[in-house]
Amino acid sequence: MDDVKTRNYDTSRRTKRTMATRLRVIEAARDLFLERGYPVTSIEAIAAAADAAPATLYRLFPSKRDLLKAVVDVSAVGDDEPVALHERPELLALRDERDPSAYVRGFAHVARVVGERAAGIQQMLRSAALVDSEAAEMLATLNQQRYTGQGIVARGVRDRGALKSSLNEEEATDVIYGLMSPELRRILRHERAWTAERYETWLGNILCAALLE
Repeated sequence: MDDVKTRNYDTSRRTKRTMATRLRVIEAARDLFLERGYPVTSIEAIAAAADAAPATLYRLFPSKRDLLKAVVDVSAVGDDEPVALHERPELLALRDERDPSAYVRGFAHVARVVGERAAGIQQMLRSAALVDSEAAEMLATLNQQRYTGQGIVARGVRDRGALKSSLNEEEATDVIYGLMSPELRRILRHERAWTAERYETWLGNILCAALLE
């Protein structure tokens, strides 16, 4: 029995060390991707920055593309927990929101929070996609995931009986996809120096005006 307890303890401690190393590698990769760009950043450079052996990185992430995906995922949700964005408590709570305006404004808030966390990585990925096929593939995947997720918002408005009669679900998704785009956010937040609060308020207002009957 004591041997079993010891093995369980050792396994738990080893798992925690692995998770800590994984997060350290992701953070080092993020910093180097932002500083140098994705295409020219090597696994060896990331390993050195994370104080880990290259073999350790390859055990955790079979390829640099896998590491890029982890960096992108963490930048969106804020941690390395294996819980997708749409399964996070804030988004789960919106499923039960019956007021269409509050529902839409709730997603405007989520867009603001995710945008603040992920803006740098999103811009890096757009730049890298111009010259790197892996980054371009990742950007295309993210855009498709974003469109699919925002289709859920459009469907939610429709299901609440609040979608404008002049819009169908696909058109509503297109509107949300455009208004919530990282490109538009960057223009308003950085080129025009809007505060995050102003951006969120505007986004909620414009989405309600565009979608709700």
